[in-house]
Amino acid sequence: MSVDEDLYRRAMGRFATGVTVVSTRAGEHDHAMTASAICSVSLEPILLLVSVEQEARFHDAVVDAGVFGVSVLDADQRATAEWLATRGRPLHGQLDRIPHVAGEATGVPLIEGSLATFELETTAIHPAGDHSLVVGHVRSVTMNERPGQALLYYRGRFGAVK
Repeated sequence: MSVDEDLYRRAMGRFATGVTVVSTRAGEHDHAMTASAICSVSLEPILLLVSVEQEARFHDAVVDAGVFGVSVLDADQRATAEWLATRGRPLHGQLDRIPHVAGEATGVPLIEGSLATFELETTAIHPAGDHSLVVGHVRSVTMNERPGQALLYYRGRFGAVK
C-alpha cells in the first residue's frame, strides 16, 4: 500500500516544531541551513541528531567537517530562518549578514541571540531515504539568559506560541 506524498507532507505540517540553524565550518567557509528535523537521542552519552537532505550543499560540508552546531532560534530571528532556508543562496558569505560567533569547543558558527546553542562532534551518519541522519556527541551547550519565545514551524509557516 503506498502513501500519497502530498498527503504525508501536509499531515506532517500539522506537527509544530522548533526552528534551528545547523552550521559547520568546512575548509575556510562557514555553511548553515535552517532545520526543524533535530532530535535529542541520548543522555549517556549526550547525543543529538539532525536530518540533512543528501542533495543539499550543506550535506557534504557537514560530512567533511566532522563537527556541527545547532542554534535554537528565538521568534525574533525569523529573517535568519527564512534566509538560510532559501534555496540557491550564495554558497560563500551566507552568514555575513547574520550575527554569529565561533563556538569555543569546535569553532563552528553559532547564531548570536539564540535561545540555546550546541556544539557537536559527528559520531555517526546513517542513510535514511533521501536524507542522512547526522548524529553528534554534544561538546558544549549554552543558553540565553533571557528565555524569549521559540520560533516555530507549523503548516508551512513560521510563527511563535502566543
